[in-house]
Amino acid sequence: MHFNITFFFFFFFFKFYFPFFSFFFLKVSLSLSREGNMFDALGLTYMIWWYMMLFHPLNAGIQCKESDAQESPITNVNVDWRRKIELSWESSRNFSEYTCIIMDGDGEYAEIEAYSPLCSFPVEIYIPLHKGVSFVIEVPNTNISKQCTYLPGGMNGSAIENFSCVIYNIFLMNCTWQAGRDAPADTQYFLYWQKSIEDNQMECELYIKAENGRNMGCIFQNVSVGHEKAYFLVNGSSKDSLIQFYDEYIDLYEIEILTAPLNVTANCTRDSASCIITWHPPLRSQEKKAKCFQYEINIQNKDEPKEEKKLPKVRNDRYEFQNYNEKKRYTVKIRARGENCLVSSNWGEWSKPIEFGQGEDYFIFVILFLIALGTTLITLLLYCLFKRYCSLEKIFPPIPQPRDKFKSEEDIQIEYVDLPTKSHTEEITRTEE
Repeated sequence: MHFNITFFFFFFFFKFYFPFFSFFFLKVSLSLSREGNMFDALGLTYMIWWYMMLFHPLNAGIQCKESDAQESPITNVNVDWRRKIELSWESSRNFSEYTCIIMDGDGEYAEIEAYSPLCSFPVEIYIPLHKGVSFVIEVPNTNISKQCTYLPGGMNGSAIENFSCVIYNIFLMNCTWQAGRDAPADTQYFLYWQKSIEDNQMECELYIKAENGRNMGCIFQNVSVGHEKAYFLVNGSSKDSLIQFYDEYIDLYEIEILTAPLNVTANCTRDSASCIITWHPPLRSQEKKAKCFQYEINIQNKDEPKEEKKLPKVRNDRYEFQNYNEKKRYTVKIRARGENCLVSSNWGEWSKPIEFGQGEDYFIFVILFLIALGTTLITLLLYCLFKRYCSLEKIFPPIPQPRDKFKSEEDIQIEYVDLPTKSHTEEITRTEE
C-alpha cells in the first residue's frame, strides 16, 4: 500500500516539477539505501528513472512552427525516447505518407518514411541532446510541413566542457571534464552512463574531486567493451540557477588503449641470415581474432641506438627479420592497433624490449685481461711478503772465497804504516855546580 501511494504521488509531482527536483530525489533514494530501507530506495529510484524518461525536459523545451502562414493540419507534436526516439503527432487530414527528419546541433540527420502519425527512428540513431535537436514532419508532394526544435534549459555556460573518457588496463575507464566557464561556484556535477540500451543507467561510484570538492572526473571498474555506443550524461546542481546538462554517445572500443602484445620472442639460427619474431595479440575484455590487429615492429641495433629499422606494418603474429648480423646485438618491441574490426585504430602500448643476437665476442679478451691482472697482483703480493718476513742473505748465503796472500801482506803493511805513532818528549835537566 505504501508503494502504491508513493507511485501516484510521484506520478503527478514529476509530471510538472521534474526538471527542478529530479536531483533532490535521486539523493534521497541514495540516502534511503544507505539507511537500509532498500525497498523504499529501489521503488523510488525506479520511479525516478522511469519518469526521467517519460517526462524528460525534452517535451517542455519543444517549439514548433509551420512552413507558411496558413495553419498546418499537423498539431500536438510529441517526442518519446525511452528506448528509441519516437515522434508522434495529430493530423486533421488523412495522409497516406509522411517523411520525418531528425537533426542534431552538429548537422547530423536521419530521415525515415512513415505511413501513420508516428515515426520510430532506429535504435542505431545516437543523437545527443545538449546542443539541441530539430524535428521536421513533411507530407510528400505538398507544401505541408511542421518543424519543431528542442533547446535544453538551464544557465548558458554552466554545462561541463572538454568531456573525454579512456579505457586502459583492459577493465578500467577514466572520464574527466572541466567545469562550465560560467557555472556558479557551488555547482556540483554528477556522471551517469549506460553501456547499451538493454543495460541500466548507473551513476559513478568513484569520483575524482578537485580541491574545492567539485567532481571533475570518474573512475569505472570492470568495464567491458561492447559493440553498441555507450551513453554518458553529466548534469549539475546549484542553489543559484538551473545547470545545463551534457550528454554524449561514445563507442567504447574507440577510446580503448590496447595493451602491449604478449610473449614476444626472437628465434635466430646460424644457418640462415634471419630471425623469426613471434608474439600473441594484446589482451582485451572481449577476445578478437588475430586478423583484427595491425602491428608495428621496432628493431634497433643495441650498439648503435640511433640506427632504427623502419619495418612494414604486419597483420599476422609472425615476422621474419632479414639481414640479421649475428655479431650484433638487437632489441625489438611491438605495439598494436585495430584494423577492419571494432577495435581502436589508435596505437596501443609498446611491449617490453627484448634482446636477441650474439654481439661481439668479448669473452676471450675479458678472460685474458683478468689473467694478466691476477698474475700482476699475485707477483706484487709475494714481493711484499718476502720483503717483510724474509732476508735474501738467509735464503741465498754468500760463497767463501780463497784469501789472496799478496793482497793480505800489502794490507798489513799498509795497515802498519798507517798506524798512528806516539810522540815522546824528552826532558833534559842540567845541573850546574
